[in-house]
Amino acid sequence: MNRPTFVSVTAAALVPGPTAAQHVDPALISYFQEQLEGHYRADMLLGPHDLIGTVSAQYQLIDKLVRSAQGETRSGLLRVGAAYAALVGWLYQDAGDLGAASFWRGITQEIAARSRDRHLFGYSLVNLAQVRTDLGDGYGVIDLCEAALVDDRLFPKVRVMAMQQQAHGASLVGDRTAVDRLIDVADDLISRVDDDLPWGNACRRTPGYLEVQRATCYGRLGLGREAESLWSQVLDAVPATARRDRGVYLARHATAAAGAREPEQAVDIARAAVEIAVETGSARMRRELGILEKAMRPWHDAPVGRDLAGILASVNEGS
Repeated sequence: MNRPTFVSVTAAALVPGPTAAQHVDPALISYFQEQLEGHYRADMLLGPHDLIGTVSAQYQLIDKLVRSAQGETRSGLLRVGAAYAALVGWLYQDAGDLGAASFWRGITQEIAARSRDRHLFGYSLVNLAQVRTDLGDGYGVIDLCEAALVDDRLFPKVRVMAMQQQAHGASLVGDRTAVDRLIDVADDLISRVDDDLPWGNACRRTPGYLEVQRATCYGRLGLGREAESLWSQVLDAVPATARRDRGVYLARHATAAAGAREPEQAVDIARAAVEIAVETGSARMRRELGILEKAMRPWHDAPVGRDLAGILASVNEGS
């Protein structure tokens, strides 16, 4: 990362002090929490690039207010600030900048530790594990998730998040038994998720959340037919408002179809995924389409392979 890029990425989190003292009304905590939910919805529709600046600027404002706030107001702002930092990290990760994502995941962990909130600290470890997943570091993912799960007082939501992420780590090291065990245990917990925290709510917001994780893990394990069957079921429940997620799932479904020796079906599915990838600019989706391209290599010189190359051209031109 060159210096101008580093400064751009870190500027909102590394504002030097001291700053001028000001009165901080406790109502600002609710304000930022309500804004956060709107950002989550916008992320599903827009993708990362249009939101990074907005969410980073709001984190910077929260950081400024924390420096003046006292007592419970300060604690509340630290908690919501950690959630904003986590979202900035996610946006950079979706944009394909894992260096920036790691930086902001580290900021999330710092603010979570300062908040003294064990649930938020566990969430911050899962955030770090997500970056390790994208780096293909299965044992790193497992280490971080196990560290989170050491605390048996965590809310069910955080335990579900840690278990499903650990399943991704297990898939990276080729352990199908652990994948199924972790997702099955998480499935037993998910009905107990009843907190009102504004962060980490994908398990409630995403239809078939755990089966999405299982299908992804199966695809990584090379279980094409099982993964293809699961994706066929999951995609029927994905709402139109989750357009970016739907694009990622379609790309994974197409790869599973290729693994099941159904190249024509893979290409048909890929058409819709490419349209969404071009719209959102999601690097995560482009990466999934790159995996599909590799899975389709046996048909590279066949008409179906040439069809896929033509479909993917628009994504490659914009990357």
